[in-house]
Amino acid sequence: MAIELRNLSDEQLTRAVVQSFGNAPSERTRELLQSLVAHLHAFASEVQLTEEEWAAGIDFLTRTGQACSDTRQEFILLSDVLGMSMLTVGINNPKVGEATESTVFGPFFVEGSPEYRNGDDIANGAPGAPCLMQGRVRGLDGAPVGGARMEIWQADEEGLYDVQYDDLGQPRGRGHLFTDDDGRYSFWSVRPECYGIPVDGPVGELLRAAGRGWMRPAHVHFMITSPGYRKLTTHVFDEVDQHLDADAVFGVKSSLITSFQRHEPGTAPDGRELAEPYYSMSYDFVLAPD
Repeated sequence: MAIELRNLSDEQLTRAVVQSFGNAPSERTRELLQSLVAHLHAFASEVQLTEEEWAAGIDFLTRTGQACSDTRQEFILLSDVLGMSMLTVGINNPKVGEATESTVFGPFFVEGSPEYRNGDDIANGAPGAPCLMQGRVRGLDGAPVGGARMEIWQADEEGLYDVQYDDLGQPRGRGHLFTDDDGRYSFWSVRPECYGIPVDGPVGELLRAAGRGWMRPAHVHFMITSPGYRKLTTHVFDEVDQHLDADAVFGVKSSLITSFQRHEPGTAPDGRELAEPYYSMSYDFVLAPD
């Protein structure tokens, strides 16, 4: 017998909407939608949401979608500042032994990055102090992971990613390479700098309305994949950055912090001659089994 959907009280309305998803063929879809409705209705009731506020929320989400493009993902940015990105990272990537911890993906990853060899300079003209980054990728058992694909992307000394420049025709500070047979990697880029997340869109409005900051500490993004191992999406942070305890997206973990050491002009460890001061960073990644 069909349920009469008339003259529903607020509580009856919530139950009726929850029940309306009860025949979803997928058990997981049913669980997600019914829980979403229950919590959304509970939120509206708890704060006594006004019609004007609900309309403003719909407008905010509409403009968030309109701000997305091939090189900007405002919804990921919104997820980041609400802490949802880190929450889902934590749920889906529990710490396994000494495996490197995961953190947020961020809104500036781009598919199809250029391929480099170990020792190459992926900065490709990005402004900033030269920086040699190197280390190893291994499994929990200590065995080297050769042939692991490493995607790398970072901001330059202006605090901007390459995709944030309107007139830039080539990737900078972005690329991928593969570890050698001993699991080693090395590449040149520029020393990362702290930066403010984009605040010229709806997410910026949200942060200003909340009186929140929008800085991210200096970091380099890494995404490492290899058959038989869990994909690792993480950052390496600079230990001297002043924003480590004020990250706008809550992504800092102590195990991901390391030093970027300054060196005077001269011969770098890989034999490269530099006429200006440069930096070096060494960090080993440990992959968990898939």
